[in-house]
Amino acid sequence: MLLAVLGEDWKNGGFGLYIHWPFCQAKCPYCDFNSHVSQKIDQKQWLSAYLSELDRVGSETQGRVLNSVFFGGGTPSLMDPEIVAAILERVHRLWPTANDLEVTLEANPGSVEAAKFADYRLGGVSRISMGVQALNDRDLKRLGRIHSVDEAKAAFDIARKTFDRVSFDLIYARQDQTLEAWKAELREALSMAFDHLSLYQLTIEAGTPFGQRYEKGKLKGLPEDDLAADMYQVTGEICAEVGLEGYEVSNYALPGSESRHNQIYWRYGDYVGIGPGAHGRVTLGGQRFATECIRNPTLWLDAVSKQTAENVRRAISLPDQADEMMMMGLRLSEGVDIARWQNLSGRPLNSNVTDHLEDIGMIRQAQGRIYATQDGRMVLNTLLAEILVD
Repeated sequence: MLLAVLGEDWKNGGFGLYIHWPFCQAKCPYCDFNSHVSQKIDQKQWLSAYLSELDRVGSETQGRVLNSVFFGGGTPSLMDPEIVAAILERVHRLWPTANDLEVTLEANPGSVEAAKFADYRLGGVSRISMGVQALNDRDLKRLGRIHSVDEAKAAFDIARKTFDRVSFDLIYARQDQTLEAWKAELREALSMAFDHLSLYQLTIEAGTPFGQRYEKGKLKGLPEDDLAADMYQVTGEICAEVGLEGYEVSNYALPGSESRHNQIYWRYGDYVGIGPGAHGRVTLGGQRFATECIRNPTLWLDAVSKQTAENVRRAISLPDQADEMMMMGLRLSEGVDIARWQNLSGRPLNSNVTDHLEDIGMIRQAQGRIYATQDGRMVLNTLLAEILVD
């Protein structure tokens, strides 16, 4: 139901908590996330800091029903299970939670142990998201992954036996990858029992080792745009064959198995982010704020004791909220509620633009909502630039 009160718009999307663990065993060359390799980590010190930050954000958001918790990174499966359990115990003390609270923990196959996963479940984790990334050893090595295909399959088997809900990630449009090779790899992935897949096109981010190689012309074998588009198209078709719906640009799930936490982002709900570099969107006193924490892990730890770990809290204007909501919502197959967008933006959508985009097959408009079509999703940034023109 559309909420007319602007200060309560976040309720259309729900309320979640993101916890960032910044450490990895190795840094992948394509990754631009805030992750660091460290040989020595005082996990009890980190627990104390997380609990302090939870108390801080909990005091500001008391009484809200929490829909999801997401441990991201980095590699959260490097966290001791008792640390995760203690964090979740504090979460339950600070907020009332939804009956179907989703608690996701990201895991890399190289850090998976059966006993550890069982302890995560006992501590309150209900869903695992595993970074498999490729199902051949040559490409895993190229991507800088430290696990093999056999290790990935063994880890996934452990997760599947331990948790009711398991997702894993694959990257396509990799170096020297053909369309037929991607079809075969995807079908192999789909032959494994699961309820959710995240399937991402390899993107070359500035500042990463891949980005630096690309700028020097040393990253060979990347697919042309047409081939990458064909890979995206066939991904949806093959997933649909086994009942996985493409509910978001890069995410496919059995009905009811969608990532509830990520849906909060895409539906433009509120979420608090704690940990180095964590971002948030939180409505306080009727005003929505963008928040960000200090990125450097050591500096973040030092700042927690002074209650200054959050170093950005910026008010977001209503028109900017409307634009953010459209940018996130058009990623979803369910689209965007037009009245909600207009309520935030204070203006109607430009019907000349939207009618033209509908005529050329980029969007659909029906029952008060606007949707990106399959063709529109492939050029989503261009599409948004057209729709959001003032």
